[in-house]
Amino acid sequence: MDGNYELKYEAMRAQIAADISSGLKPHEPLPSERKLMATYGVSRMTVRRALALLVDDGLVYSRRGSGTYVADPAMISKSLSLTSFSEDVRERGMTPGARSQQVRRLPAEADVAADLALSPGAPVVHLERVRTADGLPLCIEEVWLPADLVPANFAEGAVTSLYDTLSDLGIEPEMASQTIRATVVNVEQATQLDVAPHSAAFSVSRTTYAANARPIERAHSLYRADRYDFTFSIHRGARS
Repeated sequence: MDGNYELKYEAMRAQIAADISSGLKPHEPLPSERKLMATYGVSRMTVRRALALLVDDGLVYSRRGSGTYVADPAMISKSLSLTSFSEDVRERGMTPGARSQQVRRLPAEADVAADLALSPGAPVVHLERVRTADGLPLCIEEVWLPADLVPANFAEGAVTSLYDTLSDLGIEPEMASQTIRATVVNVEQATQLDVAPHSAAFSVSRTTYAANARPIERAHSLYRADRYDFTFSIHRGARS
């Protein structure tokens, strides 16, 4: 790829990010592609590349046929990168936390065992907690880990970032298979997330693998839809 092209879209990305930090309001529209092309003296391809990176950064969002807008900093945007909740929250300049945490060692049920490539009934560590950003509840998180991967005092480190804790143990998440579904919260979940019953939410199921392809985590998370979104850059491949 042309180095000059990369410099142009990175410079444009940095300038728009600086403009957002210096006072652009949430949901304020950015100039049109044509105006951005004229302002920065770049091609449409460069503009679109810079905007796609800003979407991945969680700084802007796009509406088809309408334009690109400044993202709400209270929203946590999740991209295609394999990151933890704590990493996503810190990326937004907020402090991650957890409450109502429960950790148990128990035998794996059949579906959990299958996802973790274990025999049914094999021991797993089950972690359940409410995740917060600057104290605001955003997510109910339920995680299962193969018991042989973590020490008996695992829960002490897992209060903050699970992936940081695993990394300290020499276990690095490499890739994941993830399914996202739209749902609503029940009464108990609404209380935990401080929202009204039947509020919109994202149900996310994920199995995470280490570099050797061993499953190291099975997770189910329920995210508040008013404070969390999933943003992907999608590229059209060659047509047959």
